[in-house]
Amino acid sequence: MAVWDDLVGQGRVAEQLAAAAQDADALFTDASTADAAPPGGSAAGASRPTRRPSGAKMTHAWLFTGPPGSGRSTAVRAFAAALQCVSPDRALGGAPGCGFCDGCHTALIGTHADVEVVRTDMLSIGVKETRDLVRRAQLSPASGRWQVIVLEDADRLTEGAGNVLLKAIEEPAPRTVWLLCAPSLEDVLPTIRSRCRHLILRTPPVEAVADVLVRRDGIDPERAAVAARATQGHIGRARRLATDERARAHRAAVLSVPLRVDDVGGCLKAAQELVDAATEEAKQLAEEADTKETEELRAALGAAAGTGGRLPRGTAGVMKDLQDRQKRRSTRTQRDSLDLALTDLTAFYRDVLALQFGSQVAIANAEQRDALERIAANSRPERTLRRIEAIRACREALDRNVAPLLAVEAMTLSLRAG
Repeated sequence: MAVWDDLVGQGRVAEQLAAAAQDADALFTDASTADAAPPGGSAAGASRPTRRPSGAKMTHAWLFTGPPGSGRSTAVRAFAAALQCVSPDRALGGAPGCGFCDGCHTALIGTHADVEVVRTDMLSIGVKETRDLVRRAQLSPASGRWQVIVLEDADRLTEGAGNVLLKAIEEPAPRTVWLLCAPSLEDVLPTIRSRCRHLILRTPPVEAVADVLVRRDGIDPERAAVAARATQGHIGRARRLATDERARAHRAAVLSVPLRVDDVGGCLKAAQELVDAATEEAKQLAEEADTKETEELRAALGAAAGTGGRLPRGTAGVMKDLQDRQKRRSTRTQRDSLDLALTDLTAFYRDVLALQFGSQVAIANAEQRDALERIAANSRPERTLRRIEAIRACREALDRNVAPLLAVEAMTLSLRAG
């Protein structure tokens, strides 16, 4: 199995990355020769390369953009694995990215010493974290072919952090490759995106997502098809919907909202339930991670057994920092849960709009057909568009840190019939 097999519906991108990984072999050889040259540079004219040859398919900085669920993270992991591939077949001209060698395997599962993957569940990535990453990028690979730095949430860099990263990308170490991910070009500082090679991923076809769920995860074909269609090709959400009963129940509750907003009381109640559900989900997801982090930190700080769990002097501030970080993560998780609910509501009303216009396009929420037809019959397309706009306005309000309940109440009041 090649490393590209899990890159669903992205054949063109896979071809470009495979060509770049093949091209990287020559660059790796040049860099290795330069590293081995004596101080006087007498090794057959070897010199430490500072820029890629013109026309090379490989470069030192890449930016992957695409809608959520398009497979950005999968693409960068596959590319990182191909760059670290040590298959014996490569010496015979084989393509990099076999998927079986130690380099590929460890890069794909996240244990390769020279592949640093950075993702955040916080609201942003700050200057301190970015400086630590830049320092890592200046090191030579410990054992692999390249030092690969994957930044999955480049859109969450603060302006200061972006400026720190910019300098590292402008003056890259010879054997360091940066792989950045963001939903769109506009989410990344212009100065950074102008120095990266840009690859655009598209939303995978629903059929391709269903196929990979069956083939890779062993999911029943009918359930896989329903999940893929309901999430409109979002691979991660489709997998969760197909395998997690709690996720299916939560989605069903969200899709019942359009039928429960006939009056003001119903609107306010539905809003409260949406926010409460997001808060509860964030709490459930945080409990296990928070407990583990806290116990590990207490042990590292010397809260030994037999001392009543007391921490050594001067360490209270460290614990307070952890608690603050966990609180910010909980806020982010709640927002993500609400955003997922709003995405499902948007898809619901798009289906309503499709029915109102008599479109032959397959609807995403086929299991909600009766509710869709009822709402489509009792309103006009103009009203449906205003409802979709109300959901979009709610998402924008949440991005501006408006109190979640206020933002969701305003939305549900705008969803009322009439």
